Amino acid sequence: MSTVDWIVMIGFLVFTVVYGTWKSRGSKNIKEFLLANRATPWYAVALSIMATQASAITFLSTPGQAYVDGMRFVQFYIGLPIAMIILSITAVPLYHKLKVFTAYEYLETRFDLKNRALGSILFLIQRGLAAGFTIFAPALIVSAILDFPLNWTVIIIGVLVIIYTASGGTNAVNKTHMLQMTIIFFGMFSAFFMLFRLLPENVGVFDALSVAGKMGKLNTIDFSFNLNDRYTFWSGLIGGTFLMLSYFGTDQSQVQRYLSGSSVAQSRIGLLMNGIIKIPMQFFILLVGAMVFVFYQFVMPPLFFNPVEDASLKNGKYAAEYSTLHDEYSALHEQKLVSIDKMILGINEGNDALVDAEQVKINETQKEVHKVREEAKELVKKNNPLSDGNDTNYIFLTFVLGFLPTGLIGLIFAAIFSASMSSTSAELNALASTTVVDIYKRMIKPEASDRHYLIASKVATIIWGCFAIFFALFANSLGSLIEAVNILGSLFYGTILGIFLVAFYIKKIGGNAVFTAAIIAEIAVLALFSFTDIPYLWFNFIGCVLVVVMAYGFEQFKE
Repeated sequence: MSTVDWIVMIGFLVFTVVYGTWKSRGSKNIKEFLLANRATPWYAVALSIMATQASAITFLSTPGQAYVDGMRFVQFYIGLPIAMIILSITAVPLYHKLKVFTAYEYLETRFDLKNRALGSILFLIQRGLAAGFTIFAPALIVSAILDFPLNWTVIIIGVLVIIYTASGGTNAVNKTHMLQMTIIFFGMFSAFFMLFRLLPENVGVFDALSVAGKMGKLNTIDFSFNLNDRYTFWSGLIGGTFLMLSYFGTDQSQVQRYLSGSSVAQSRIGLLMNGIIKIPMQFFILLVGAMVFVFYQFVMPPLFFNPVEDASLKNGKYAAEYSTLHDEYSALHEQKLVSIDKMILGINEGNDALVDAEQVKINETQKEVHKVREEAKELVKKNNPLSDGNDTNYIFLTFVLGFLPTGLIGLIFAAIFSASMSSTSAELNALASTTVVDIYKRMIKPEASDRHYLIASKVATIIWGCFAIFFALFANSLGSLIEAVNILGSLFYGTILGIFLVAFYIKKIGGNAVFTAAIIAEIAVLALFSFTDIPYLWFNFIGCVLVVVMAYGFEQFKE
């Protein structure tokens, strides 16, 4: 990166920390620190909700996901608008009416203390681990750029987020989220615009989209009901709806965003705007990845996108084998490029026979490319036993570093860092809220002063930040980050959602029945994850249904 890029990136990071700390200084009580005095307007609620979900993993890993697997990941979000409508009608007015600090307070009101504790603990486990992912993603970037130790990079980034989150709480989170989302949108649109500018002069926008479509990268919707396929319309509609209901309705990192709304109406509008904007935003980010794929059909891509592993292979004991694979890879690229040029010519001339013939050749060549890439990944794993051979998270990074102009590179990195900091700060804020309100204040020290709980909230923020940093140090071998973080959530969200659905809608079921059902359901989900190949989105549905059905059965048996 150039000096200008470093100035842009570091300048924005420092400005964000200083801005967040200054704008939110002087929290006087726990309500102000954890809920921003319940005075947040709808647009800030909406941006904060989006920023919390859109971590650096979204902007770093999602384009790579589209490059490798096409755009079908967008089906993951099909259930989001449905979930937003349901929550706006049910959860929002209920939480506001009870004036709770956390979602789990409601569980004690409806059931008993042990259910509140169970909901809190399940949230703390999965969200505490997830916070590590959101720190790790940008650390991966800096480590690759500087060839700087990854562990130190994780620590530095984590500490930056802890500073302003512990200082200003929810107010700091909301203030910085608006700033961060602005730079994120601007950065991603700039990258998308440059992708088309960098394509060959004879390749227009329509040509690029046609190539992406013919090569299977615009495969957005799949209506087949296949339990062995992670991303279909049905897994997104059913599993995705349950996941989104749980995430936005029971996960404190999101609930806290709209609990800070100034009224029920403001919180509702914030949630609904998220449901309207999120799918187009995710579609756009995936489209960026698809266009990166098209770009690399005209410019030869790296055989392996992780620059550290690539350099290690070129200079290691497998250098000769890697070189042979690279030569074969280069020849296949040239062969495929000829066919793509002919296919574009056929598209422009309306020659369907030529298009079909060249598409067959391209698909065959692409299979050979995939085979060579898989052999390269095996070499990577042989050369470095700690690597899983997955380079998905480096694809977009490699394009940015190699082809974007000076200044824009720094802006893109600033956007990715912004996404990481926005998501991590909200997670730490929510973890602190749940720890202090649901555990410390309720079970350990219930009669302390408001100032005592304010200090405890800041201390809890720091402790959870350190925990997230610790976990991030071990996150390097978990494949595609965007999938890993959603798999982690799916192992817990179904059970939590089941508890809340019973609480909201089945009034005759008591606390003992739902508590027992939740424990069994969580064990069942973990067992299914460990011993079956069921796609992870279905665990949200399975865990939820198990809780509801078993709780109802236990209650009937008691009678």
